[in-house]
Amino acid sequence: MRFWDSSALVPLLVNESSSQAVLVEYERDPEVVAWWGTELECVSALAHLEREGILTAAGVVDALERLDALSLAWREVQPVARVGQIAVRVLRVHPLRAADALQLGAAIVAAEEQPSTLPLVTLDERLAQAGQREGFVIVRPDRAA
Repeated sequence: MRFWDSSALVPLLVNESSSQAVLVEYERDPEVVAWWGTELECVSALAHLEREGILTAAGVVDALERLDALSLAWREVQPVARVGQIAVRVLRVHPLRAADALQLGAAIVAAEEQPSTLPLVTLDERLAQAGQREGFVIVRPDRAA
């Protein structure tokens, strides 16, 4: 079981340069833990790709179907008060945006505040650095070789 950031899930939904490496990591351990806002973040990323002309409307529909299937299978960290409390703390000590702080807070809650027990899968450099400083083992599929 591993905590997956939305940056690592999007390449499972659409073809990106990191998709093959991310798929290998997913197949290695398909038990995904994600935070409550991950689905929304993924939809936001897909909408952005469509607006930029990288994805067609049909491509978005296909990606949303994959997201629906994936989200039905993952374990989801709900927006409990503790996630917010941790997010506030990590914003003060790491150069993160609010959504990334919530991702990290949810990961810490999912790890029962023992980050070394739950690997964090991400393609986001800032989140990876903050997660590592918090004690997570970071899985970076885009850097695997």
